[in-house]
Amino acid sequence: MKILDFFKRFPDEESCKQEFIQFRLNEGIKCKRCKSLDHYWKKKREQWECKKCGFRTTIKSGTVMENSKLPFHYWFVAMHLLTCTKKSFSAKEIQRELGHKRYQPIWEMAHKIRSVMGLRDDLYKLGNEIELDDGFFETVDIGRDMNEPLKRGRGSQRQTTVLVMAESREVELTERNKKYKYRKKLGFLKMKVITGGFAEKLFTPIVKESVDSGVVIKSDGSTSYSELKTNFDHQPEIIPKKEAGKILPWVHTAISNAKRMLLDVHHRIDDDFLQNYLNAYIFKLNRRYFNNLFDRVLISAVTQKWNYLGETCG
Repeated sequence: MKILDFFKRFPDEESCKQEFIQFRLNEGIKCKRCKSLDHYWKKKREQWECKKCGFRTTIKSGTVMENSKLPFHYWFVAMHLLTCTKKSFSAKEIQRELGHKRYQPIWEMAHKIRSVMGLRDDLYKLGNEIELDDGFFETVDIGRDMNEPLKRGRGSQRQTTVLVMAESREVELTERNKKYKYRKKLGFLKMKVITGGFAEKLFTPIVKESVDSGVVIKSDGSTSYSELKTNFDHQPEIIPKKEAGKILPWVHTAISNAKRMLLDVHHRIDDDFLQNYLNAYIFKLNRRYFNNLFDRVLISAVTQKWNYLGETCG
């Protein structure tokens, strides 16, 4: 959706509110108290009232906008800016575009939107053949003891481990697809930040949550993935550095593109919020053939409650 089309569709606050209400009705209103789906609409109060227990649900309740005092128009503009480009927008740039005085609420709003993007992708599992590898992203640990000496290489305090899984299957070369760089076709992709404890021990549980059982997983010969063979058809291979881009092309392409995106847009990334930035990148990549990403984000905003501080929020 082009920016002129966006402002034709949502010229003011009321148009955004009515669209949000309609999306909520399409997805269904669920009572927090008795879980009933039957409600009355209280026009004067702008609330839904449960037909069974009388519990009332506000427009923003149970969505990404819950407890937010920012107008609907702000949220809609932010969703559009975060999805209208292949790159991204920083919270500071969104603040400038909105003309808002304070940075903190805009920063929180952007992270909440990125969080529900990730929650939406967590509903799906990867299938077919999987490429798997881990990458290291430069981050800042605000809580680090400044007197602690910095490590070099793997395990450095300046790096955060990210597990990358990509659906990838070989395609037959034809006259039509000879221009393709790789013989493999990319499906969906996931990136998961590894935090808390020894990274290698956390790989297997994350793969179980993200990948269908029984699929073929191809990786390098690292011992970090040795436990995968108990649940998957794991096919490790010792890969020379020069051949990594040919044997596992899409995970390496995704890692390099994600790093470039973060360097282009953001001055620094706190390790606590790296997952949210990757959520936005993956959300757009997995829906690269969709015509209207804004509506997809709006569905996520209606059906999911933010989880940007790492706490499960319904």
